[in-house]
Amino acid sequence: MVEKVIPIRIDEGKGLVPSIGTQLITPHGRTQDTRGRVLRDLRISVTDRCNFRCTYCMPKEVFDQNYPYLAHQELLSFEEITRLTSIFSSLGVEKIRLTGGEPLLRKNLEILIEMLAKIHTTVGKPLDLTLTTNGSILRKKAAALKAAGLQRLTVSLDGLNNDVFKKMNDVDFPVEDVLDGIAAAQEVGFANIKVNMVVKKGTNDHEIIAMAKHFKGSGIILRFIEFMDVGSSNGWNMEQVLPSKEVIAQINAVFPLEPIDANYTGEVAQRWRYLDGSGEVGLISSVTQAFCHECTRARISTDGQLYLCLFANEGFDFKSLLRSGGSDLEIANAIMNTWAQRNDHYSEIRGSQTANPTSSSRKVEMSYIGG
Repeated sequence: MVEKVIPIRIDEGKGLVPSIGTQLITPHGRTQDTRGRVLRDLRISVTDRCNFRCTYCMPKEVFDQNYPYLAHQELLSFEEITRLTSIFSSLGVEKIRLTGGEPLLRKNLEILIEMLAKIHTTVGKPLDLTLTTNGSILRKKAAALKAAGLQRLTVSLDGLNNDVFKKMNDVDFPVEDVLDGIAAAQEVGFANIKVNMVVKKGTNDHEIIAMAKHFKGSGIILRFIEFMDVGSSNGWNMEQVLPSKEVIAQINAVFPLEPIDANYTGEVAQRWRYLDGSGEVGLISSVTQAFCHECTRARISTDGQLYLCLFANEGFDFKSLLRSGGSDLEIANAIMNTWAQRNDHYSEIRGSQTANPTSSSRKVEMSYIGG
């Protein structure tokens, strides 16, 4: 339990500013939020740009040639990301996921990975370092990523049928190139690869069995994600959500499954394995089966804002703290103060939010803070 918490102040016109305060005392170096959740996982968006225009993330109508992407100087540098990560790891963070936009578009990303791979957790183990990509340039990057120290990969793939996949990515990108990128990752030695499929009812849900059949027995874990109301530009509505229980029923009817335990507390995917021992699938059900009560994640946006929820509408400005000379201790205290006051549980209250939308309910876009 935190013994002292300095209130977060809000500066008019500048958003939320993390307060530094004095050193906090926590058991085992961890801070709990107001719902008893500890901080274990950090997602870092390294770019707000992407070469896909997936309808559920960066729809072409919004993210067009006139969209105001961040200027390079607004992005956190590799050194700033590494420093922040080191501070987060000293507070109990064990897992780092690099996201975007499309993170492989960030120039020389393997250099950042090499820097992060040198950071250890509070118990002396290397950080669990992973990355989520659309796989479009994975063939070119796989060897460098592996050599730099990246441990795991997640590839987004929303269908195997080219017409369906091109409709989802909306840039006419062929599915064969993504599959080739996955093959390249396997060739260079990535043993822990996951594939994420966002299921949008009426668009790609007829691809569920084909996807399961393709990855069954491959050593790759396929995960199905309910179409979520992330951001304010993807045109989300509940009628386009296929509940995970229906997804698993479809697969089980063809390839019998049984549920298995989570790998760790706070794992968002419900795990199922094939009865014939040929692998497993996962279900991420943020819409129909909220897992807010176990959420241990924080997110750093491309320009250094700390977000405490994927569905947040405002972040805490850590870039200014980094660039104004804040010490490691001051930044650590600001992180703990911010997390200690966290009460985010959007998925649990989604019904009332969507039934009574207000101007304050506008949420940050996924491309800005990662998935």
